[in-house]
Amino acid sequence: MPNKNKNVYSSQTFVQVEQGVTMSRSDDPLPFRIVDDGEHRKSSRKFHPTRPAKAQNPGGFIAPGGILGAIGGTPLVQLQKIFGASHFNCFAKLEGLNPGGSSKDRPSVAIIEGALQTGEIDSDTLIIEASSGNTGIGLAQVCAYHGLRFRCFVDPKVTKQNLDILAAYGAEVEMIENPDSETGEYLPAKLKRIDEILSKVENSFWVNQYASLENARAHYRSTIKEILRDLDGRMLDYLFIATATCGTIKGCLDYLKDHGYPTRVIAVDALGSQIFSNHKHDRLVPGLGSAICPKLTPTDGVHKYIHVTDIDCVAGCRRLARTEAILAGGSSGGVISAIDRMSKEIPENATVVALLPDRGERYLDTIYCDEWVRENLGDIAHRWSKAVKES
Repeated sequence: MPNKNKNVYSSQTFVQVEQGVTMSRSDDPLPFRIVDDGEHRKSSRKFHPTRPAKAQNPGGFIAPGGILGAIGGTPLVQLQKIFGASHFNCFAKLEGLNPGGSSKDRPSVAIIEGALQTGEIDSDTLIIEASSGNTGIGLAQVCAYHGLRFRCFVDPKVTKQNLDILAAYGAEVEMIENPDSETGEYLPAKLKRIDEILSKVENSFWVNQYASLENARAHYRSTIKEILRDLDGRMLDYLFIATATCGTIKGCLDYLKDHGYPTRVIAVDALGSQIFSNHKHDRLVPGLGSAICPKLTPTDGVHKYIHVTDIDCVAGCRRLARTEAILAGGSSGGVISAIDRMSKEIPENATVVALLPDRGERYLDTIYCDEWVRENLGDIAHRWSKAVKES
């Protein structure tokens, strides 16, 4: 097995020999303790988990602390109510507790600070990216901290709250009013505008979240390691990840494959997304799915992909808020609904992790607004009210 690990596993046990770590699956709902976790439990870190190590720093750039030092290390909590009657144990990785509010903080700091380290950007560089949500906010936060100029290309689907947050960080915002004439999607139109800026502004830097390997590496270096560490010895049987740029799923999947874990990774995609299908369908919930197939899309290793609807996302969010008191964003609701849909396939006593990408305050005017839901999706309150009573 790669990286000098040795695995022995059956339907009931899994043992990994690496720095004295022993992992087991048990009928006991309480997690086993890791025998000796080596570097994982050190209280102090010289380098942020999303940043490259010092030996990889060619430019002598010293990554600062401050608010950016708080990115990562988000909690892993057990969901005790929403799947309380189920035969498996489910945990949620709360990425919404990153300082910028989502998992996009990780690649944002990794890409920008990586480019500062290599000298690709300087204090006069114009940073550009297309985003109407979390990536834009994550980049605005990082650029504000470093005193960099950032321009975010958005479309009419962007919420007023996200525009206000971008403005608060000092980001420039350019609205792309019309979708691409060929595809009818806004993303290709935003990418065309980015090409124009790159050709006109010599000192400009495109983040390119859909293709940047640093997007995936940030999650390889931190997110998946945190999950495995915080499971405290449990075997990670199933990992459900929402897809958009595919940075999160690629980073986590690559790490699991490189280290010989037999974890089944489930991709949760939006109906109408072009990542795992060429079928088109209108989408209202932002942050889940993509109008293009990203270069970071895994070509193998995904156990299954599940398409969810806007209704699935709303129902999952409402159930999560009413049962676990977790106010999460739209894609998180899709992840919860995907687990529910697949629950009968999950073995007895399996350990399941749901990666919840962002928090829900930015969706109060949509997903958590009864009037908006009725106007756009119909009367679907039974989708969560019945499930809440049964939980």
